[in-house]
Amino acid sequence: MCRHLAYVGPEVSLKSLLIDPPYGLYRQAWAPRMQRHGTVNADGFGIGWYASGDPVPARYRRAVPIWGDPSLPDLARVTRSSAVLAAVRDATVGTALGEAAAAPFASGSWLFSHNGLLAGWPASAAGLARVEPLLALEAMTDSAFLWALVLDRLRSGTAPDIALAATIDAVEAAGGTGRFNFLLTDGRTIVATTAGDTLWYRRADDGVTVASEPCDDEPGWAEVPDRQLLTAAPSQVTVRPLSSLNEGIGIR
Repeated sequence: MCRHLAYVGPEVSLKSLLIDPPYGLYRQAWAPRMQRHGTVNADGFGIGWYASGDPVPARYRRAVPIWGDPSLPDLARVTRSSAVLAAVRDATVGTALGEAAAAPFASGSWLFSHNGLLAGWPASAAGLARVEPLLALEAMTDSAFLWALVLDRLRSGTAPDIALAATIDAVEAAGGTGRFNFLLTDGRTIVATTAGDTLWYRRADDGVTVASEPCDDEPGWAEVPDRQLLTAAPSQVTVRPLSSLNEGIGIR
């Protein structure tokens, strides 16, 4: 239901990361090559990035298709960062529209995106959380709701990889179904899950990119199998089964 990308490494322009690649996120908005659900990601977009010395990311989000924003190419040309998370959106039926519904969602140093859906939203959320998180959602969308569940765990001190895995496990244990490809960064590392859609990564030029699909046909891209959790930094990428984390922590 969307395409997303995260990068950590040497400082690059947003244009070189998102627009210039022949099959980059900009093109994936209207011509994704590997998207399993939906065909066009025209319901908004968002970019989050970190400025040097500032742990709190900036965000630029719009409700228009990414190709329909005439200001973006100039902004992307002059904006540089060593850590970026961006997404283009194909809205789930029944979810809110508008800028507030576009990923990345943010809190403190965190940026988050969800590629997928929570089936039966919003009725399916009733048995998955207290009323308070539902009332505080930035947007009435399944993605914002899942972010609230992840953030609650992060704020309690849960490690980011466990926070993602435990959120999926809790939703599924309570009878929730859907697709849960999560993408999370604090500007230093990237954590991602595969649960129903595609995910790839590549380490190159002392940086690492994690994306729904490859941005070009250059060598080095590796596909992440389904039901896995990826943790990536410029120096190392690890991929583990989601089940191994949930079994190890024993929480739902």
